[in-house]
Amino acid sequence: MPEIFSSLATGFTTALAPINLLCGFIGCLLGTAIGVLPGIGPALTIALLLPITAKVDPTGALIMFAGIYYGAQFGGSTTSILLNTPGESASMVTALEGNSMARNGRAGPALATAAIGSFVAGTIATVLLTLFAPVIANAALKFGPAEYFAILVLAFTTVSTVLGSSTLRGLASLGLGLAIGLIGLDSLSGVARYTWGVPELIDGIEVVLVAVGLFAVGEALYGVLYQGEETGSRHRLTSVWMTRADWKRSIPAWLRGTLIGFPFGSIPAGGAEIPTFLSYSTERRLSKHPEEFAANKGEGAIEGVAGPEAANNASATGALVPLLTLGIPTSATAAILLAAFQNYNLQPGPLLFQTSGELVWALVASLYIGNTILLVLNLPLVGLWVKLLRIPRPYLNAGILVFATIGVYGMRQSSFDLLLMLAIGWVGVLMRRLDFPIAPVIVGMLLGPMAERQLRNALSISQGDWLVFVTQPISASLLALTLLVLIAPPLLHARGIRLQEHD
Repeated sequence: MPEIFSSLATGFTTALAPINLLCGFIGCLLGTAIGVLPGIGPALTIALLLPITAKVDPTGALIMFAGIYYGAQFGGSTTSILLNTPGESASMVTALEGNSMARNGRAGPALATAAIGSFVAGTIATVLLTLFAPVIANAALKFGPAEYFAILVLAFTTVSTVLGSSTLRGLASLGLGLAIGLIGLDSLSGVARYTWGVPELIDGIEVVLVAVGLFAVGEALYGVLYQGEETGSRHRLTSVWMTRADWKRSIPAWLRGTLIGFPFGSIPAGGAEIPTFLSYSTERRLSKHPEEFAANKGEGAIEGVAGPEAANNASATGALVPLLTLGIPTSATAAILLAAFQNYNLQPGPLLFQTSGELVWALVASLYIGNTILLVLNLPLVGLWVKLLRIPRPYLNAGILVFATIGVYGMRQSSFDLLLMLAIGWVGVLMRRLDFPIAPVIVGMLLGPMAERQLRNALSISQGDWLVFVTQPISASLLALTLLVLIAPPLLHARGIRLQEHD
């Protein structure tokens, strides 16, 4: 333990050098801006910067890349809360409650709890990274295909039963997402599936495209068709900062979100999306104010923003555990960061702490500094961001459509993607009218292909024996928990009705 603190102190000395501090600030600023813009994402940005930074000092470059990485995780919350337009897929959950709060005059507290929650979760997760990285990486090695499939089934079930006005609607939305996720090349056989002879569909449909179409375009079109000109009270600003009650409700949610997000980031289980949804479902189940949640037609619950944002940032930091200790990337951005290491002839893995210890500990120290920079950078801007809500609704809808178009076209420069985005936007309008939740569609798209791969891998290893999922202790426990999630709510509801009749 003393060796860790000594190495970390050396890392702070390196990270606080003026040039490295500047790199960290640029990374956080750039990451926040990227998170705000839908369709770009940190992975694409770092990939574009790789050739430019090839001759730059590796320590400064990697510190900047890390700043872009977790800065983007926070930046996506701003437009999610204010405009219901997630800049990052992991920010979709924030949009559920955050945008409802913004529509009812509480954009300030929503943005503040997101900023402070990001700082708290990022700092705690970095401490855990510093102390327990090797232990968590070893635990992750115990997960095989059966365990991954079971945990993905749990994620599917939790999201579908918690989001939306009914479990059936949630499962229907999930099924739509799973179907969309099957479009494109089969990852194992290479055969094109469900492309209907359209060449643009061979590579599948981008998750960001569907997220932007359903959330951003669907929101704008729905506003034009059914909401008309917003009244002044709709976006009234009742407060900018968090009240004592907001703090009381946010602090436990930040801590729970951190404890959910960090382990998920440390294992290859789908990036930040699963822990954010699980955190949201946890907060909704534990909340003493369930009537405030958007799914219950409330005005938005602050713990529904605080928990998922904390889980999001903790997961982003947790993803560095297997990357640094095992050389295993657990997300697209982590994969690009691995390429960045290799660009400097550095190979992440067990020997990295020995061969390049100074660089690694400087990177870890920069995470502490970067979280502080993000807080200082974003907290004073809460009042400025909230002023976006004063823009008349028609102009706001037009702006959302412009940003969505730029973001989606920038991914592949494809006019087909724009037409597809518009078509998906109309699907989003229909889902809103029929009260179907949108988030499970994205979850199905994100995790469906991964679940399919893990299912086929597990059956291949077991030679087609389906009992592999119930004979492995971890997967059996997860499947039992899934069954409990499905059965418990109807049973509790039925019991409540019987008690009411008895009374």
